[in-house]
Amino acid sequence: MKIPTNGILLRISVGEENQVHGIPLYEAIVKKAHELNLAGASVFRGHMGFGADSRIHTSKMLRLSEDLPMLIEIVDSEEKINQLLPFLDEHVEEGLITMENVKVIQYRHKLKK
Repeated sequence: MKIPTNGILLRISVGEENQVHGIPLYEAIVKKAHELNLAGASVFRGHMGFGADSRIHTSKMLRLSEDLPMLIEIVDSEEKINQLLPFLDEHVEEGLITMENVKVIQYRHKLKK
C-alpha cells in the first residue's frame, strides 16, 4: 500500500573530518536524529567536492586522507525536522544546510489478519 504525504527534505553537507566531542559530525547528526525519533537518515560520502574555502577535496588514490564531503539526508514532517535545527545550529560550524518541500510516498505492507 502506498501512503502519499508531504514532508521536508533536510540536506546537511559537512566535511568528513568535522567532529563533535571526538566523533564525526555526520555520525553525531544521525544519532541525534535517531534520538529525536525522526523517520530516518542516510549518509553519503562524496568522491569529490569543494566548499566555501574553494579547496578541492578528492578521493583519488594518492589523496585518501583528504577531508571528503559528507551528505546527510533526512526526510520527515516540518515539525520533526525543526526539532533537529537547534542541534545543527550549535554543532555545524562549516557546511551547508538546505531544506525543501517534498512529496513523500511511503510503502507499507498490509497487516496480516
